[in-house]
Amino acid sequence: MEEGYRLVSYRAGDGTPTAGVKIGDRIYPADKVIPGQHTVLGLLRDWDRVHPLLDQAAKSLDPKAGVALDQTSLLAPILYPGALFCAGANYWDHLEEMAEIAKRTTGQAPSMTKGAEPWFFLKTCAGSIVGPGSPVRLPSFSKQVDWEAELGVVIARPTRNIPESRAMEAVAGYLIVHDVSARDLMKREGTPFIYDWIGQKCFDDSAPMGPWFTPAAYVPDPNNLSIKLSVNGVVKQDSNTSRMVHSIAEQIAYLSRHVTLQPGDVIATGSPAGVGMPRGEFLKVGDTVEIQIDGCGTLVNTMVADTTGAAS
Repeated sequence: MEEGYRLVSYRAGDGTPTAGVKIGDRIYPADKVIPGQHTVLGLLRDWDRVHPLLDQAAKSLDPKAGVALDQTSLLAPILYPGALFCAGANYWDHLEEMAEIAKRTTGQAPSMTKGAEPWFFLKTCAGSIVGPGSPVRLPSFSKQVDWEAELGVVIARPTRNIPESRAMEAVAGYLIVHDVSARDLMKREGTPFIYDWIGQKCFDDSAPMGPWFTPAAYVPDPNNLSIKLSVNGVVKQDSNTSRMVHSIAEQIAYLSRHVTLQPGDVIATGSPAGVGMPRGEFLKVGDTVEIQIDGCGTLVNTMVADTTGAAS
């Protein structure tokens, strides 16, 4: 049995999204453990008080109480983070993969040296985040939708200008993020800005997240976690968070120099080698993507057509 507890968001009997405490394979309403708390974001905003109480509850709650996990409709764990920061090109094996593409297309391999600082883009939250088991609508405007498995880091408390040496103190826990990307919208001609970050990254359902939030106390070494992604049962990405270019602490320290990180903010820390673009493989309707990260569970989503606004 896994250590401690996990936090989930799920639909209550009346369909209302609510926070739950997962202990083993049972889900307990969070407000029965922490009165007055009905959202995971609310729990995170009071994290220093809440975590010890939940940790103790995990040892004392009646294992026969609660609702069976397989009878629960899970949502994305955090509804919704104030910010979803995404690290780009942050695995050495992915950099090697991209360098090979550049070499084939331009005849020159780019530098493989570590940059002075990590590099980020943003994804929309309520517009992009969906939960485990939710269908992911493939955008009709793209024919090259790619997969990217990522470890998500969740912030515990307001954090500003924190040094790298203390940055892990800012972490509440971890979850899985799937950075779905429209590769054929990466660049836009006719503009000096070239890269289209909205088009390629910020569309509906482009950030599946879950299946639950795992507190940092139960993840001994987040910089040494297996990370795997499969499409229809075929493994595409198989790496380890130890292959990050910029560590979790470096990423938090960098971001906190620019903005005050808030409780519940999520940092998607980059994706390893094995994405579809180098092989010309892209997601299609009916594909099922499964992501596994040590200690964080398994996130599964199936691709569907986007029929929004289609004529009936």
